[in-house]
Amino acid sequence: MEDMNVRSPVLVLEPQRGWGLVRSAAADLRAGLRLFPLAAALGWLDIKMRYRGSILGPLWLTLSTAVMIGATGVVYGYLFHMDLRTYLPFLSLSIVLWGYIGTVVNDAGTVFTQNTPLFHSMRIPASLPVMQVIVRNLLILLHNIVVVAVVFAVFRIWPHQIWSLLLSLPVWIVDSFCVILLIGMLGARFRDIAPIVASLMQIFFFVTPVIWKPELITTGRQYLLLDPFYSLLEIVRAPLLGRTVDAVVWGAAIGHSVLLWLLAAILFCRMRSRIPYWI
Repeated sequence: MEDMNVRSPVLVLEPQRGWGLVRSAAADLRAGLRLFPLAAALGWLDIKMRYRGSILGPLWLTLSTAVMIGATGVVYGYLFHMDLRTYLPFLSLSIVLWGYIGTVVNDAGTVFTQNTPLFHSMRIPASLPVMQVIVRNLLILLHNIVVVAVVFAVFRIWPHQIWSLLLSLPVWIVDSFCVILLIGMLGARFRDIAPIVASLMQIFFFVTPVIWKPELITTGRQYLLLDPFYSLLEIVRAPLLGRTVDAVVWGAAIGHSVLLWLLAAILFCRMRSRIPYWI
């Protein structure tokens, strides 16, 4: 007969190890996916609050991007002796795509510290604010892609290999999720991470072929594959410009992505439970 005085423990203080960490991290991800509608609503609310009281509202995103592309295109087109009929579509698409990449990486450093009251007031999955950042930046990307569509229409640029985006866009989403997790947890533990990342992204903007074409490099072009942002940018940019993505570029993109996924998974499994204490 079972002893009625023996009860299951209410609180287990023993730290999790091994597969227990993996199961706990997987449960966090499942809980975050169930709350995705909330993350989407919060991401849209972020944009509405940013432009509250403005006459044009989120259209300022589109206008500011259009002005930047126009000014940069004229200046650098003259400096690089580029034909604007080919350079401006390349530049507009590159700046819009880089805007998404750069903003996601910069926002990652403070994704958890900006939600300190939320973490301290209730128990929420750590993946919830990560998805909020992704949704917010995807909405900004959709606003800015209008500028690219107009430029493509003016210069009669028609994408030909849209099917390859079925492979590259999921890679972008998963990479965005993992890089926010990785940098976000490091930023929660070390507050210097956010400004360091912001400074590095400014350097990568000029090192990565965003405002200049890779064809301008006559020797050593293969070293561009060491830049993770180049391959990630190229697997989306090239099909939209009607070019074929080289297999070596796909290999570099997948290699960098797998490394990012592994680092994010290891850190998330081991450090996820410490986030509320760090912030």
